[in-house]
Amino acid sequence: MDDLVVERVLVAVEQIPRGRVASYGDLAELVGVGPRLVGRVMSLYGGNVTWWRVTSSSGDLPEHLRDEARARWADEGIAWKPNGLGCRIKEHRVDLRRLARDFDRAARHLS
Repeated sequence: MDDLVVERVLVAVEQIPRGRVASYGDLAELVGVGPRLVGRVMSLYGGNVTWWRVTSSSGDLPEHLRDEARARWADEGIAWKPNGLGCRIKEHRVDLRRLARDFDRAARHLS
């Protein structure tokens, strides 16, 4: 896996504001890779970034992350879906234009 891709994904995740989420696909489009690669980067390297703000396109998280994410989301005001699999992404999705601007500014040092 390309170190530059890893760094770009992690920088993108860090631009998601408190109380907001983005999908793997949202980040993939921003970074210029596929959503599965974003998921792979997050599974290998995402432990030191705000990983709980990255979900599937339906707002779901893998089962092994839900308990910890539940506490973090409660702290940030992110509502869980009634089925308990994730958040109401339509209500909590980050403003993608703002995310792109913030990412461009934060990733300038990456070539």
